[in-house]
Amino acid sequence: MNDFLEQCRQAVGAPHVITEPADMAGYLTDWRRRFTGRAQAVIRPSTTEEVAAIVRLCNEFRVPVVPQGGNTGLVLGSVPDESGQAIVLSLNRMNRIRAVDTINNTMTVEAGAILQQVQVAAADAGRLFPLSLAAEGSCTIGGNLATNAGGTAVLRYGNTRELCLGLEVVTAQGEIWNGLRGLRKDNTGYDLRDLYIGAEGTLGVITAAVMKLFPQPKVRLTAFAAMQSADDALQLLSLAQGKCGATLTGFELMSDFCLALVAKHFPQLKSPFPDRYPQYVLLELSDSESEEHANAMLEAVITAALEQEVIQDAVVASSIAQSKGLWNLREHIPLAQAEEGKNIKHDISVPISRIGDYIRMTDQRLQESFPGCRMVTFGHLGDGNLHYNVSAPENAADEDFIKRQPEVNKVVHDSVHEFTGSISAEHGLGALKRDEICRYKSDIEMGLMRALKQALDPKNIMNPGKVI
Repeated sequence: MNDFLEQCRQAVGAPHVITEPADMAGYLTDWRRRFTGRAQAVIRPSTTEEVAAIVRLCNEFRVPVVPQGGNTGLVLGSVPDESGQAIVLSLNRMNRIRAVDTINNTMTVEAGAILQQVQVAAADAGRLFPLSLAAEGSCTIGGNLATNAGGTAVLRYGNTRELCLGLEVVTAQGEIWNGLRGLRKDNTGYDLRDLYIGAEGTLGVITAAVMKLFPQPKVRLTAFAAMQSADDALQLLSLAQGKCGATLTGFELMSDFCLALVAKHFPQLKSPFPDRYPQYVLLELSDSESEEHANAMLEAVITAALEQEVIQDAVVASSIAQSKGLWNLREHIPLAQAEEGKNIKHDISVPISRIGDYIRMTDQRLQESFPGCRMVTFGHLGDGNLHYNVSAPENAADEDFIKRQPEVNKVVHDSVHEFTGSISAEHGLGALKRDEICRYKSDIEMGLMRALKQALDPKNIMNPGKVI
């Protein structure tokens, strides 16, 4: 193994092969600090050719490779196991914007580029890169692609997969596939791009991508609405889509308990309403025409919703600061829940039309099985993705409740399956849900996935133990 590491040093330079435990520590622990793995080294290449050289060595010596971007994943997909055999292949030195094409509306970017860096580069070119996540100051484009991340603008722009036109990938054999084609139409066989997106580094290493850009909207408007139920929120969604079309770019649902947690742990963040309501929606319009046009559409939506008693109250942000304040309420929900104590997280999706039924049924089942448990339900209602998190009963010991996580998961995921949904909407499977998914996918589906893994990574060195 010393020969392996020495050859790695020759390939990328000795300073970029990290073996000291203290220096590796930040790469070995997951984002939520639930698990710490072990590795023989953290290796930090700076070019695609260096990535390929390292993967060839790993293939030769049968060393597992764990690709890592910003290490912001939530399902243990970007950290090694406890065997100490793997290397962590950190792509954070590969952070260059290679090209911006404002006519083709594309940007070619390396996998280690921070999402926020890409957003800023697009804005500097007079364009919009619409992917937006809570971790955008830390997560990387490669990680976003590897997990097919979603975020707050999926309703209008789609998941990361829909934002990508081409990839550069280092295969499990250390070969470089250059698929960096900025084409919107390319009907020439199997879509290898889509195969690697969402594969969580189990089939190869994404090193660069061609991403779509969009015109900057002339105006963005944010509103916050209060209502009695998730069913009312769905009616509001239908109204907003009917009156605003593609101008509706964000539609976020959150329960009263979510805002109560935010108020408790971040008292500087105030609810815009004097009274409390069971459910709230934050909606955003991005208009390319004018502020007057956007205001007219938003006013029409809110007026109709109030007249039809779909909502009980609403506020519209009158400034950028007020808009940020409303978004802060939404974005601080996970932080507030973390302050409240340990919790059991779920990243699920069901058909949009059935979200109200899903919440009612699953809430009831959880209360029957775990009396007093508290549901922290929020998420991207416009695309059917809920963060359906479960906190321990008030005054109960967190550790005792967390021990029952498999039971809680079974209730939540069985209910998802009944509603023909998915147990992972945007976070991926990683190691956390690798075995769980086998309960819900058919033998045929799992067999096809294993066949692809065997074909592309026959030595099983690419992020083993993740996804399948």
